Amino acid sequence: MEEIKLTIANCINNTLNEKVNVDDIVAKIEVPKNKQNGDFSYPCFNLAKILKNSPINIANSIKEKIVLDDKLVKVEVLNGYLNFYLDSSNVVKDVLSDILNKKEKYGMSNEGKNQNIVIDYSSPNIAKPFHLGHFRNTVLGSAIYKLYSALGYEVVGINHLGDWGRQFGLIIEGYKRFKNEYEIEKEPVKVLADIYTRMNKLAKEDENIMDIARENFKRLEEGDKDLNKLWKYFREVSLKEYNRIYEILGCKFDSYNGEAFYNDKMDEVIDTLSAKGVLVDSQGAKVVEVGENIPPCIVLKSNGSTIYATRDLAAIIYRARTYDFKKAIYITANDQILHFKQVFEVAKYLVDKKHQEGLIHVPYGMVRLKNGKMSTREGTVIYIDDLIKEAIEKSKNIIAQKQSNIDNIDVLSRQIGVGALIFNYLKSSKVKDIIFDLDDTLKFDGETGPYIQYTYVRTKSILQKAGFYINQIDFEKIDFNLLQRDEEIDLVKNLKKLPDIIRKSANEYEPSILARYVIDVASLFSKFYNECKVISCEDEKLKKARLSLVYAVSIVIKNSLTILGIECPDKM
Repeated sequence: MEEIKLTIANCINNTLNEKVNVDDIVAKIEVPKNKQNGDFSYPCFNLAKILKNSPINIANSIKEKIVLDDKLVKVEVLNGYLNFYLDSSNVVKDVLSDILNKKEKYGMSNEGKNQNIVIDYSSPNIAKPFHLGHFRNTVLGSAIYKLYSALGYEVVGINHLGDWGRQFGLIIEGYKRFKNEYEIEKEPVKVLADIYTRMNKLAKEDENIMDIARENFKRLEEGDKDLNKLWKYFREVSLKEYNRIYEILGCKFDSYNGEAFYNDKMDEVIDTLSAKGVLVDSQGAKVVEVGENIPPCIVLKSNGSTIYATRDLAAIIYRARTYDFKKAIYITANDQILHFKQVFEVAKYLVDKKHQEGLIHVPYGMVRLKNGKMSTREGTVIYIDDLIKEAIEKSKNIIAQKQSNIDNIDVLSRQIGVGALIFNYLKSSKVKDIIFDLDDTLKFDGETGPYIQYTYVRTKSILQKAGFYINQIDFEKIDFNLLQRDEEIDLVKNLKKLPDIIRKSANEYEPSILARYVIDVASLFSKFYNECKVISCEDEKLKKARLSLVYAVSIVIKNSLTILGIECPDKM
């Protein structure tokens, strides 16, 4: 794919009197959505300023002068675009050979070698169970982690735990009052969440409750040994529960440094901003002005206490020094857009330009139930542990209805149930709100995780029925030029896109691009298999070529799902 793009870029550049950076041309080359517009397309609009001419005139001029490579059979102009058409036989052979040689490495690259990417994701508040909102953050961050890993970057996953704040004064008080009413060791995090809900309701009835909570937290900040011991217990049992869920979801973290970690690192933020003269008084608080259209960033409240922004700024300094990141990506709900705009603006006074420009906020939409928004405080949430169990159980029932006596039904129902949940969250653009419906998520047809998994299992079944054993096939001797039908060529051209899809998904922090792509692969495979005989093909050479295409599809689906964090079952 990259080799062809480079060839096209050189062909274009050779026609220009005023040379343009070849890498810049390569970066603009895209795959047209409409296959009638060729295999690759180059928009000439960016050349208009350089060459001082209209895009259409530039495109026509390039077409007249261009000398095509032997793989490029035609170039056409459409509305300022140069559309390039490849020799189909070369495309099929080159793409399939590439996939079958690279296998699990197909689509991956080393472009990020020796560069660090920091991803701050999941970051739940301890003493509260995972709910649907946490789930979206977690699977989105995990997919972006895997996307950048696939591009060769050294990725650091940071779980910035919400393990500090006045809510712990409330939980501590509730724990003292109600702990004997619960079997805490059985489900400690759910118990702590229930205690938190009860204490919030009590606080509405009795104003003194919040005063007691504030006093508890003040003592905790001052190092009270008994309260600190309780806080550590809350953190320990929470992290144990979270890690159990992370293991189910296939998530990886390299650091669990939460808010408490930065308690002794905020003085540097305040001292540096003061020394640079940007920390100013505002109604008793200390703030930094960040622009005319953005409210100032509060660094110290009027009572002298720090806030989230102070900790986030301390974290930026620490991460820049510790990881020397190319990008530090923060994944949170879209209600924190303003917060990160303010924090990133203030960061320019604390870290160098390289690290300040590498700060990226990736916001995502809310997850809603059919009856409205969730609230931990009000106790109206769906806990992800309960949801996973329900998804697995429903998957098991669906499998049992379809076939009896299946081996490893517990493993299979977990793969399908968990995979369905993850795919449901990743197939939609991250900025869209999601209204969650478990029954739709678990359907075995349509744009769902189970359908994609089923397509993968179908490819494996076809190969097995045909006696196509991978380690016994010499792919060099297979005649891929026999694959000439539209269904075959369209499918191969789609498989060719995977490296670019992975790169685009990473660069746009949008796993839905990869999820939508694998839906397209499954759809085109179904069309190919319905129209082209494979197992029953009488021409042995053509049969081997088609089986090789089936194998290539299985590789692309598995590589795609693996990046999304979804397992591929052997049978369904």
